[in-house]
Amino acid sequence: MDFKSSEQAVGPRSEDVLPTTATAAVKVVIVGGFGVGKTTLVGSVSEIRPLTTEETMTQAGVGVDDTQGVERKTSTTVAMDFGRISINEELVLYLFGTPGQERFWFLWRGLFEGALGAVVLVDTRRLEVSFDVIGRLEERGVPFVVAVNNFPDAPDHPLEELRSALDLPASVPIVLCDARQRGSSRDVLMTLMRYLQNLATTQEAS
Repeated sequence: MDFKSSEQAVGPRSEDVLPTTATAAVKVVIVGGFGVGKTTLVGSVSEIRPLTTEETMTQAGVGVDDTQGVERKTSTTVAMDFGRISINEELVLYLFGTPGQERFWFLWRGLFEGALGAVVLVDTRRLEVSFDVIGRLEERGVPFVVAVNNFPDAPDHPLEELRSALDLPASVPIVLCDARQRGSSRDVLMTLMRYLQNLATTQEAS
């Protein structure tokens, strides 16, 4: 029997193949409330075609999902986003974006297994949706940095005021970013890597 489809099968695209120089891989999770830009960040920074699980929002979420401030949003992540970025020739980050709606938070446990750290993406128009997210990270003991996504119509607050509002310890980095821009998103990940390195160095010295 002739199976043309199997004969025409092709391997992964060259840009999707893990660099031969890679010696270490790190799992990082991108978390935040509904509509803060997690899928956008993973998509903008990933060097491979990102895997997304976005579905069209339906009436099932009415009265369940808090869409205040993001009323024009038409799709949402229902499982996870996945991407990959090489920080240098040896270090590769695997990025896992979590769903933002509280009804999907039961998926977080699996996504957090083996994660070295996290990025909390924040929207200053809806700062309150970040409180529970940060609380869950603190409960699990997952190191994290906070990235304030720069939405065009979002109020502009000094970072130290945001630190106070989010009740962040002075040691936790908080930075501005534009999740649409690859360079900006990469800078956020580099901030997390430097923070994790500092934590490791401090623990070794103690």
